Amino acid sequence: MKILLDTNVLIAAFVARGVCADLLEHCIERHQVFTSEFILNEFARKLVGKFHRESEDATAATELLRTRLIVVTYAPLGFKVCRDSDDDDILAAAVSGKCDCLVTGDKDLLVLREFRSCRILSPSDFLRVES
Repeated sequence: MKILLDTNVLIAAFVARGVCADLLEHCIERHQVFTSEFILNEFARKLVGKFHRESEDATAATELLRTRLIVVTYAPLGFKVCRDSDDDDILAAAVSGKCDCLVTGDKDLLVLREFRSCRILSPSDFLRVES
């Protein structure tokens, strides 16, 4: 299965041991996991700015993700779907990667439930479906 993990899932996987860390490991072992430059840049920026990690640690984490995930290049959707344009970038990456599933904790994305045949699930819902 092709899966895109949203920035918030990746951050949670690196900041705390828990559902998102387990999910990241599970997906890397069993699926094709996609990301984008937008997601990787946002990941590094938030690790430093919001979670007060050292920039060297954020860079190392980002480079680790680059070695494990497929970085997809995407074109903007061309129309607004979500109130936050960053969420539209996440959707565009999922569409460009032809992903079967987008895993996110973002309520604005979760309410969509599906976008262009890409299911949108929370981390816990994804793991329940996988069990």
